[in-house]
Amino acid sequence: MKSALILRHLAFEDLGSFAPVLRDAGYQLQDIEAAVDPLPDPLEPDLVVVLGGPIGVNDGAAYPCMTEERNWLAMRLAADRPTLGICLGAQLMAAALGSRVAPIAEKEIGFAPLTLTPPGWAGPLAHLSDIPVLHWHGEGFDLPAGTERLAATPGCETQGFARGRNILGLQFHPEAGMLPDFERWLIGHSAELAQAGIAPEALRQDARAHGPALRTAGQAMLKQWLRGLDE
Repeated sequence: MKSALILRHLAFEDLGSFAPVLRDAGYQLQDIEAAVDPLPDPLEPDLVVVLGGPIGVNDGAAYPCMTEERNWLAMRLAADRPTLGICLGAQLMAAALGSRVAPIAEKEIGFAPLTLTPPGWAGPLAHLSDIPVLHWHGEGFDLPAGTERLAATPGCETQGFARGRNILGLQFHPEAGMLPDFERWLIGHSAELAQAGIAPEALRQDARAHGPALRTAGQAMLKQWLRGLDE
């Protein structure tokens, strides 16, 4: 059985709708809690998925796990081992590839569609066309050298990047936004929502409207990407 290491920074920001897809594809899932569990040999897992979280790539002084994870990912990416990063995970991958990670002009929190680039249309992200996806971030990254930009939004120029078939970084959340699990996000990020002046009920209504389609499209996207790893 193939191995998939899941690097998680918050208990409620988990694989979401991606978990059954990975299991159906024959992966045995191993959860690693950031800053708690030791990181294994970076080349050992058949697949690594790095999930989101509220801390930042540049917070290594306060949260040393950020520096540790970035360096660990740099070794894995240098070997072109299959790696998927979501939100903070994509930012860590970008930093590991030498890109700048910095605050964006305004936080993106909520559901909004992507604008796909030609490489985005030509690959797995085409499943997400016209689908409002979940955004929840205050930082972004420059496009890493040697990668292709896959998608953008008005507030974030690089919403996704790929390098070949094995490396995929997504600033948005294709795995989340479905009720009732999304309630954990609304509770866990309550202080951030209050600070941003965003009503939980508005996000809840959008999750009802867009969550089912996002689940279907996100799972289709992941299935296509995983098939590409096997070719």
